Amino acid sequence: MFRWFIVILLALILINGLSPWLAKLGFGKLPGDFRFRLFGREWFLPVTTTIVLSLVVGVVAKVV
Repeated sequence: MFRWFIVILLALILINGLSPWLAKLGFGKLPGDFRFRLFGREWFLPVTTTIVLSLVVGVVAKVV
């Protein structure tokens, strides 16, 4: 269980570091990615981006 926690933590750090680069490619602005303001703070839910990136990683994992 501890191993999965570390893997998820490292994945989140990697995604956070790559998010400016992914934004330049158009990820985060796809239809289905929600941005809204609530309680004076901007929230972002990248639903479509998450699905697309999961499919890409899945295809790469199958090929490798």
